[in-house]
Amino acid sequence: MPPLSHRLSELDSRSLERLLKRDPLLILPAGALEAHGPHLPLGADLLQAEATAGALAERLDALVAPGLPYGVCPGTRRFPGSVSRSLESLSREVREILGEFHRQGFRRALVLSGHGDLGHMSALREGARQAVEEHPGLAVAVLCDYEFVYELRGTLSPPDDGHGGLLETSRVLALAPGQVGTERPRATSRHPRSRVAPLDPAEWPESVQGDTAPASAELGRTIQAHVLDRLVLIVKEALPPAGGA
Repeated sequence: MPPLSHRLSELDSRSLERLLKRDPLLILPAGALEAHGPHLPLGADLLQAEATAGALAERLDALVAPGLPYGVCPGTRRFPGSVSRSLESLSREVREILGEFHRQGFRRALVLSGHGDLGHMSALREGARQAVEEHPGLAVAVLCDYEFVYELRGTLSPPDDGHGGLLETSRVLALAPGQVGTERPRATSRHPRSRVAPLDPAEWPESVQGDTAPASAELGRTIQAHVLDRLVLIVKEALPPAGGA
């Protein structure tokens, strides 16, 4: 018999029933549909989260749920293709989904976001918090993979590299090279982070932060290896299986 898939959507009902006896970790990827410059796909955030979730599942024998494709992304709303939802709707969706997975028998869940907007992450954490309060015995961790990607700023990239920049372009080149265009933009946002106001096109002419010219799949693979190593350590500590095995 071939090994069972780690992707929940590819399993049949009875196979899942058997797997639940092992107390598997559930990984719920989350992303956003938003502009990432003229070279990266609108779905880059979910693409990265789902690829990372799949690789993490292989290492931790976890199961991966279908990802959440829409997120909170007010900073890129003026660019074509960016769809930003409310914090309340995202939080409610996460709470309800985690509650349903708990009803099915899952006791450990990781919400893994490929999109790091502060409001987006707050909504994910609030939804997870409510789910944990409503369902005793449910343990949830909420992480953004870019918490670990950006640990490499100042070493593998300039310190100000960011959205759609060198690190992200390299990572998508490693994970899905066929979805990366040939342009290599260079842009810098001059919008003060402390100012609450819509972005002025003169302050951020392109939805990119950094110089993407040096991007490479080789660099992307180095970044991805770092992300996975960090995630494995944190998840093993935060969400150990029953009995601590």
